[in-house]
Amino acid sequence: MISLDNMKKLLSVLLAFTALSFYSCKKNDESAKTINQTQKQLEILLQDPILSPEQKYAIVNQMANNLLQTGDFQETILFLNDWVENNPDDKYNAYWMLMTAYSYMSLNAEPVAEYYFDRILRQYSDLLVKGKSIHFICLQNLIQISKTPKNRIRYFNELINRFPNDINKTELYLRLATEYEKDSQWNLALKTSELFLNQPDATTIQIPGEPDAYKDARHLIDFNNSSKDWTFESLAELEEAVKKAIRNYDWRRLDKYKSKVNFFSMSWKQDETDANSQTEFSMHDYMRGNRIRFAEDLDESSNENEAYLRTWGWSTYVSVWYLYFRKVNFPLDPDINGNWEWAGIYFGNKL
Repeated sequence: MISLDNMKKLLSVLLAFTALSFYSCKKNDESAKTINQTQKQLEILLQDPILSPEQKYAIVNQMANNLLQTGDFQETILFLNDWVENNPDDKYNAYWMLMTAYSYMSLNAEPVAEYYFDRILRQYSDLLVKGKSIHFICLQNLIQISKTPKNRIRYFNELINRFPNDINKTELYLRLATEYEKDSQWNLALKTSELFLNQPDATTIQIPGEPDAYKDARHLIDFNNSSKDWTFESLAELEEAVKKAIRNYDWRRLDKYKSKVNFFSMSWKQDETDANSQTEFSMHDYMRGNRIRFAEDLDESSNENEAYLRTWGWSTYVSVWYLYFRKVNFPLDPDINGNWEWAGIYFGNKL
C-alpha cells in the first residue's frame, strides 16, 4: 500500500506532468503512449482505500479530462458511467453525469444528452462546481435542446422557481407562455402572459426570435377580455359587409366592424405599437362630404391569413387607405378561432 504522503506526492507529480504533456505535445503516437501510461498510473492511485472523496475527485476528473483532450468521447462516457455505477455514494456523481452529457453533446447526440441532463435533475442533489450550480447548468442546456413543450414547460418553471435571481424572468415568462400555447394549455398561457406584461421591462425588452413580444401578449390578453362581437365567420362575409357599409356611407356600421382590440391606423412605415397608431376615431369624420370608392377585388398580396382592400377618396391629404383584414388566432375559443376581423388601416399607396 502506498503511504498517504507518497501518494500525495505522486499524485501531484502525475497531475502536473499530465497537464504539461497535453500543453506541449501534439496528438501523435508518442503523446498517446504517454497518456496511456498516465491513465494506468492514475488508475493504480485510485485503488488506494485511504483516498479522501476530494482526492478521488481529483484523480477521476483528471482521467476523464485526459480522455476528453484526446477527443475520445465514447471512452469518456464508458469510463464515467462505469465509475458512477460502481460508486453510487460518490458525492460528485452529478458532476460525472454532467461530463457525460457534454460528451454526448460533442457527439451531436442531443436526445441522449437531454436524458442525462434530466437524469441529474431527478436523481442527484445539486452541486456547486467552481461556484456554479450543476442543476442550473442542466436547465440552461435543457431549454436549448429539448423539443417537447411539456418538458420545456417543466424546465422553464424550475428555472423561474429555483433560480429567480440568476435569470431574466421577463423573457422566461414570455417563453413559458409560448410553450403553454404549443401544449394547448390556454388558461396557463393567459396567466403567464399577464405575468410577462406585469414585468417592469416588458415594453422595452428585446427577446431573440420574438420581435413583437409585448404587442402579441397585450393583444392576447385584451382580446380574451373583449366581447369579440365584431368578428365574421369568413373573409368573404367581412369583405362584403365593409363594402356594403362604404357603398351606403354607413359610418355607424363601419365603426361597429372595426376591431375593439388594438385597431391601428398608420402609414406603411410606422409600427403598429407606436402610440399614435392606436388613436381612436370615428369613420364619420372622414365619410362626410367625401366620395369613397373601393377596389372590386382584394389586393393581390392578400393570403390565407391576411387581406388588404384598397379604398380611396377619404381625404384631400391622404386619399388612399388600405383596409387590413386578419384571420383571428385564438384557439382558446373554438367559436372565434379562425374568424376574420378588420384589424386596421394603412394610409397611402403600398410601398
